[in-house]
Amino acid sequence: MELAYIPSPSRGVLHLGPIPLRGYAFCIIIGVFLAVWLGNRRWVARGGRPGTVADIAVWAVPFGLVGGRLYHVITDYELYFSEGRDWVGAFKIWEGGLGIWGAIALGAVGAWIGCRRRGIPLPAWADAVAPGIAFAQAAGRWGNWFNQELYGRATDVPWALHITSSTDGRVPGYYHPTFLYESLWCIGVGLLVIWADRRFSLGHGRAFALYVAAYCVGRFWIEYMRVDDAHHILGLRLNDWTALGVFLLAVLYIVLSSRMRPGREEIVEPGAGPDTPAGDDATAAEDEKASGPEGTPKDTGDGEPATGADAGTAAGSEAAGARPEADESAAEDTAPSAEPADAGPAEAGTASETAPGTASGSRDEAGSAKKG
Repeated sequence: MELAYIPSPSRGVLHLGPIPLRGYAFCIIIGVFLAVWLGNRRWVARGGRPGTVADIAVWAVPFGLVGGRLYHVITDYELYFSEGRDWVGAFKIWEGGLGIWGAIALGAVGAWIGCRRRGIPLPAWADAVAPGIAFAQAAGRWGNWFNQELYGRATDVPWALHITSSTDGRVPGYYHPTFLYESLWCIGVGLLVIWADRRFSLGHGRAFALYVAAYCVGRFWIEYMRVDDAHHILGLRLNDWTALGVFLLAVLYIVLSSRMRPGREEIVEPGAGPDTPAGDDATAAEDEKASGPEGTPKDTGDGEPATGADAGTAAGSEAAGARPEADESAAEDTAPSAEPADAGPAEAGTASETAPGTASGSRDEAGSAKKG
């Protein structure tokens, strides 16, 4: 008799009137929201705009669901197309059956379309959402618990999973909870990617590649524990070979990308995106012209910076008026008496005529004084 074990739910669906609420679907939805929320925070922290991750997820999630289902149906076709089976079951996604390999592959196609429409690089977006995808998988694996599926070998460990259903060839008993193992592993993968991204400033898709490689390591040994029917090649399950191949590709990408594109993207989402008005670029160009060589606006002297044509007019006025003002100041210093500034032409002429006479009278008086 088992003293401790993980109980299985008595049923995986609740009915709210005529509406069925399925635990498997709830886990998938929770995972999607978690991935989008965390991906948005990481995207904004890297210089992107809020909401961009969600906009691209609108493309990536449906593609991912279709890809995950296609992978499952193709690799387990006998469940739907063998004799005595109903092929309509291939469309009943709520009954379980999503292959992560197909979900990531076709989801990447949807994300690429979304990134192209937004004008941003796909690798940068993938780096931002990588930890969130790992946490989404951790939540989604609990959907297998609701469906009592994908468990491991029989065991008597205290955390054994108690299977009670006998549907589809299940044998009630106590088994390794591989869904729990993979859920915990995915949480560890997400934390690893977050740490490595902060420590090494991963960029150009390397954070996403690290997530893929780390997930494949865990999936390899977890898959080896499962006892559900699967195709075998050279003694290994098909998913083991898939995990091994994808792991090698992810590691190769990290190595080559580090050599070809070291560092991280400085700009992940251009400021002049599709939502930015065209006039903003012209205004920015005018402001840049009006600024000085160091990018500092010129000062007009009245406490406010001058921009554009005002700066040029002020500079020209200062250059043109510098010398007349200096001459007038010198004249005022040497003149014996201050004349009105608005003297007319007649007064100016009178002054010029009396000046020679005065000088001549002064010379005659000097001569008379000598003779006397």
